Amino acid sequence: MAFTLARIACRGQVGLDAPLVHVEVSLGSGLPAFSIVGLAATVVKESKERVRAALLNSGFQFPGGHITVNLAPADLPKEGGRFDLPIALGILIASGQIRPVSGGMADEFYGELGLSGELRPTRGLLLAVAHASRYGHEVIVPRASVREALLVARTPVRAAGDLLEVCAHVEGKVVLEPLPALASTGNVSTLDLRDVRGQDYAKRALVVAAAGAHSLLMIGSPGCGKSMLAQRLSGLLPPLTEPEALEVASIASVSTAGFDTNRFGQRPFRSPHHTASAAALVGGGSRSRPGEISLAHHGVLFLDELPEFERRVLEALREPLEAGVVSVSRAALQTQYPAAFQLIAAMNPCPCGRQGDPTGNCNCTPAEIQRYRSKISGPLLDRIDMHIEVPPVELNDFEEAADRGENSASAALRVLRARQAQITRQGVCNARLPDSQVDRWCRPDTAGRNVLELAIKRLGFSARARGRILKLGRTLADLDGDETVTASHVCQAIMLRCLDRTLSDHADAPASREVPPKAAIVTSPAPPCNRLPA
Repeated sequence: MAFTLARIACRGQVGLDAPLVHVEVSLGSGLPAFSIVGLAATVVKESKERVRAALLNSGFQFPGGHITVNLAPADLPKEGGRFDLPIALGILIASGQIRPVSGGMADEFYGELGLSGELRPTRGLLLAVAHASRYGHEVIVPRASVREALLVARTPVRAAGDLLEVCAHVEGKVVLEPLPALASTGNVSTLDLRDVRGQDYAKRALVVAAAGAHSLLMIGSPGCGKSMLAQRLSGLLPPLTEPEALEVASIASVSTAGFDTNRFGQRPFRSPHHTASAAALVGGGSRSRPGEISLAHHGVLFLDELPEFERRVLEALREPLEAGVVSVSRAALQTQYPAAFQLIAAMNPCPCGRQGDPTGNCNCTPAEIQRYRSKISGPLLDRIDMHIEVPPVELNDFEEAADRGENSASAALRVLRARQAQITRQGVCNARLPDSQVDRWCRPDTAGRNVLELAIKRLGFSARARGRILKLGRTLADLDGDETVTASHVCQAIMLRCLDRTLSDHADAPASREVPPKAAIVTSPAPPCNRLPA
């Protein structure tokens, strides 16, 4: 009995969802025609020619008459070359050229076909296999994609090199054996905090940022070590959990660049150029691809030369910094991507970068400095937990006998302990605490509350800045192993927000067209709390 209808299963991709798609192939009489229906993108419609050539070059016959391929559900957008193999198998089964045996048909098939019948890898396969595993489905994938599939599969995965191998397995002639699962590589970093000379204050701020998942802005002249510090933050962060690693890999797998299997289990570090557009940073395009902030999910987003980014690009960071997610909306598609990234930014104190540097010669006018600084809006600065000055490195810090401070391994252990305390206490990192929970978990003692109230009155902190200071104080207490947020922790948290202090210094000054020679965005690391206004 010849088959005239066949159905093969695979999965599509919409954002971070991989809905099940049934490839239905029907052969009918009439003039030769090959139709693909079901909201297929151009690359899917082009599979007609790839499938035709692959069948002929693999020794099969291409059936005459009318061939209809339906990708169900019909209202779900389909894209990518992953449907080539299911379409080819459906045609062969419907035309009776191969006959499936019991156990030969896998639950889902994936693979782009070359003209010779070889199977090529497809984008987003990791996401599809992960979803298939949730339902206990067995999959057959291209041999070139086997590592990507095995990283997330919890059900049998079989790999084939070409169409003939798949057909032989379906007919029971040659069995494709299931492959063993792979282990992740973990959070491996060869960059050590001790490589940065001097900058003890900045290193301390970096450890605080890692311990509480806080955002950080570093202000300093060129060559003082801002980029080196940012690059070493990933080595201080705890290893990703299995769900986090899967989430990071899934986002990367649907991006334009795809997913590097060697980086599975490692926290991402993204550093886009300052010419990046809003769509590149937030996400977008005709298919709503994830942007840099989503690709940095559970990792670090480093924005160097922050004022050089377009203002509207920077303003797009405000909502994701608060919500941890971003919605990419297009006329035909709306997609939501997670964006729980840790923002680390760097900037110069002035356009030339030499203001405040005793060895430099800054010729920037007050108007130029103000224009440079105004590229970063107040609402965005308010959402950055810490902003510190990174001074020039002293010459004696380059001596061989100079103390380079704590290494990354030791700092990472302290960070891990602090984060474990936060997760045990409140379920999330301090920086991720919702506003409704701040006063519950970050309440300071009486002395600390008095200091905070005094600072709010004299320095003009906003309500958001107050919450940021309390969260920072809680992280500092966790690093010290203290149950209570003390006045010392509150003072340290205030000192880690230098822009708030320096801006308030000029808030009550008489109106003037001149800007003080020392720009408002630069201040030396504040001394202990006895320097707070009385």
